[in-house]
Amino acid sequence: MAPYLQILFGLICLAGIYGVFRSLLFNMHMFQLNGYRTDTQVKWIKKNIGHYAPEMIVFALSFTGFIADEKIMAFCAAALFVAVFSLIFSNRHTAAKKPLVYTPRVKRMYFTAGVLYALSFALCVYFLSGTAKNLAFLVLGLMCAFTPVYILLANLLNKPVEKGINRHYTNEAKRMLKACDELETIGITGSYGKTSVKFYLYTILRAWTDTLVTPESFNTPMGVVKTVRGSLSAVHKIFLCEMGAKWVGDIKELCDIVHPKHGIITSLGEQHLESFGSKENIIKTKYELADSLPENGRLYVNYDNEVIRKNPPKRKFIKYGTSPDCDYVASDIQVSSSGTSFRVTSPDGESEVFETKLLGNHNVVNITGAIAAANGFGMKLSQMKLYIRRIESVPHRMQLVDKGSVTIIDDAFNSNPAGCKAALETLSQMDGMKILVTPGMIELGAQEDELNREFGKQAAAVCDYIVLIGAKQTAAIKEGVLQSGFNEAKLMIFEDFSEAMAKVYALSGSKKKIVLLENDLPDNY
Repeated sequence: MAPYLQILFGLICLAGIYGVFRSLLFNMHMFQLNGYRTDTQVKWIKKNIGHYAPEMIVFALSFTGFIADEKIMAFCAAALFVAVFSLIFSNRHTAAKKPLVYTPRVKRMYFTAGVLYALSFALCVYFLSGTAKNLAFLVLGLMCAFTPVYILLANLLNKPVEKGINRHYTNEAKRMLKACDELETIGITGSYGKTSVKFYLYTILRAWTDTLVTPESFNTPMGVVKTVRGSLSAVHKIFLCEMGAKWVGDIKELCDIVHPKHGIITSLGEQHLESFGSKENIIKTKYELADSLPENGRLYVNYDNEVIRKNPPKRKFIKYGTSPDCDYVASDIQVSSSGTSFRVTSPDGESEVFETKLLGNHNVVNITGAIAAANGFGMKLSQMKLYIRRIESVPHRMQLVDKGSVTIIDDAFNSNPAGCKAALETLSQMDGMKILVTPGMIELGAQEDELNREFGKQAAAVCDYIVLIGAKQTAAIKEGVLQSGFNEAKLMIFEDFSEAMAKVYALSGSKKKIVLLENDLPDNY
């Protein structure tokens, strides 16, 4: 090989290494967002194969081209450089909504993937001077192209180590919980509303007694274990443990760690249908919390939820909601742009009027669930009034943001059919130009188009303008909107959220603009 070709080959290898590094970051980020689940990652790769196909083909062909006539090496080099730069600019992750978190697990996977790359490269170097030169060049090209496979292989090789580490931390958390004799744990789960109820209950209880809470959306086994190991102390009397699930058995796994004495089930619905497979599996999984409670434990359920009404728990439970047949009844609900007032009546007849900065009947129901649980721990309703006024919106869950001529209702966190309907009901009660901005709902399996179509029909009945993000993703919503006879001139579709909001701010009219931001797709979508 001529000296200039050797230099060219060296430069290509360096470019390839950099391209691999960027691709490794991107694919690790997606794997983390997919919960480190191989099956979920494989589905994501299949769904996004168009993202990988061009780089795979060009990488493999370009390197393989080096085994052919040296006269075409320059052409192969140019093609490879194009592939590398395409890889670099298509795998941007610096502006991610939820950036890659460099956890110890991620670092271990990087190390293992690095070892796999090093071994592959060493084999290529060895065979380049031998009779298997053709194979070596092909493998070198595939190394660059198949970064997603290296991530999955690294995860497979690390699985025994990760299980051992998780088992050690989990057992340590269990010992810590068992050592706190006076601690009462209350598990909080539901298809939606669990994070809100958790924080509302924490706001009420924390000034009354020492209370530990899982932060943000720390609702997975290792999130709960991390909370216990890092924050639990002997002074804590109550532990509010949020329990999330995407698969059958997830709630039972959490219950086996924390052994809750009490529980709250905030809702049952179509959330995560894609992974659960059916509504029956969702019900079964959420009721794993009810099944784990001791006989003297209290179970609170949102009896406004239609699915819970039709499929009540098999054990004794306490009902909360706006229905008159509930044990804790919310009534006299008054909504304004400054918040909501409502009355709650307890089973013993105590009744109090509460005020909150939060909007919507669904927030009233969530607060009523927190009031019921706090009352069960011994607080009187009259003691809670001040703390209810102090409740702040959980970020991106019907959070009210006043921007002068525009009021934003930020409900961008993980939408679902019932949540979308409740958000639109709240929007309908507001005085002003009503505008919906949404990319639609996801993770709803085979029913996704049908449910998004229904969402479009509901929006058409409430909104003055509807702004959709992503033409492909929102096609079913558009169909539902137009089927309802909505003015097509007031239906707008953008591929970029910032462009959509610029158009919203530019809309003219005498009324104040009320903008509902419904859902925000994660980076892996």
